[in-house]
Amino acid sequence: MKKRIAALLLSTVMAFSLTACGNSAKTEKADNKETKQTTEAVEDMSFDEMVDAAKGTTVTFYGWGGDDSLNDWLDNYYAPRLKEKYDITLERVPMDIDAILSQLSGEISTDKKDGDIDMIWINGENFKTCKENNMLYGPFAEELPNFQSYIDTDDEETNADFCFPIEGYEAPYGKAQLVMIADTAVTPDLPTNTDEFMEFCKANKGKVTYPALPDFTGSAFVRNVIYDICGYEQFMDMEADKETVKAAIEPALEYLRELNPYLWNEGKTFPKDSTALTNMYSDGEVVMDISYSAYSTATNIENGTYTETSQSFQFDKGTIGNTNYIAIAANSGNVAGAQVAINEMLDPEVQADRFAEIRTIPVVDYNKLNDTQKEAFDKVEIGKGVISQDELLSKRLPEMPSALVPIIEEIWAEEVVGK
Repeated sequence: MKKRIAALLLSTVMAFSLTACGNSAKTEKADNKETKQTTEAVEDMSFDEMVDAAKGTTVTFYGWGGDDSLNDWLDNYYAPRLKEKYDITLERVPMDIDAILSQLSGEISTDKKDGDIDMIWINGENFKTCKENNMLYGPFAEELPNFQSYIDTDDEETNADFCFPIEGYEAPYGKAQLVMIADTAVTPDLPTNTDEFMEFCKANKGKVTYPALPDFTGSAFVRNVIYDICGYEQFMDMEADKETVKAAIEPALEYLRELNPYLWNEGKTFPKDSTALTNMYSDGEVVMDISYSAYSTATNIENGTYTETSQSFQFDKGTIGNTNYIAIAANSGNVAGAQVAINEMLDPEVQADRFAEIRTIPVVDYNKLNDTQKEAFDKVEIGKGVISQDELLSKRLPEMPSALVPIIEEIWAEEVVGK
């Protein structure tokens, strides 16, 4: 999920425009006051009381809509489950995070109490910005029964999002980890570090690239290159100062500039996002794809996007992993329904189904599951072309502090593109 902090400073006129452009279902929901459970109404509710309050209501879920497999799972498994179990109607609103945050900022700045946005798929710098600007409801996560029962509270990613304290203002949704993908029938020798990656690009000149920053996957790939060349430890507590960051990553910048002549379009331009890169790989225009969905290779082989001989790989030093989360808007009109829905997302049965259907790394702690629940995960066949979960997690590298990410993206645009 990507976005510059500057998006929150858009004019009030733009915010009004975005709000006005929301679909009619949002307006109907906002007008239906009797079905809404505002922040004040749920402050002292028990979870069972929230379940009762949420019956018959609609919960909106705003988030990036570019993952067709995830959209299908939300629409055809998660939403029907919420309806059957709790009589909650889930309304999925696909929207880029910049538009979501602009709309939320506009609603809050005009003191709109019954906001259209309930749940938000979020993480990283976007979460930091929202939390610091009092745009999120909370704390709530630790009070959810399934959070208490199934989430590892000692996990660093449970407590910090891109090194920023969560403090109960979001609940884990799914785990991601960067992988690269190539067709072993075309390129049998896969690089295991940045030196070998340079040779890989030279051997396949004009057939390798990565998404343009600030695309989330492209940005993570560049940070992974930085880690491989410069190490990661120094960034964990680095000051968010452009000159400091630039000095620290200069060896990686030099590497990326040296890489450009061997890339697609000689590094003068880059694919606009990860979806564009996947299409280029599928069409044979490039020989490598990059994904933040660690097991997407299996699903893409199954649906015909990838060849049967496609294989995920990562560098020996590891690849960046993070958790994405669900937060609740500070002015949500259905806080009770949102908490019930988020709690259900943390149900081991739901997480196991998501793992089976779209191969998302689960957020529940396997060691907290009973034997029946463990069996649901154990029987999942991950599929072809993937790296085992044990190997992935053994090479999982932490994210940088969120404040460094936009600085690196700005430096990349100035110092790498077309150089």
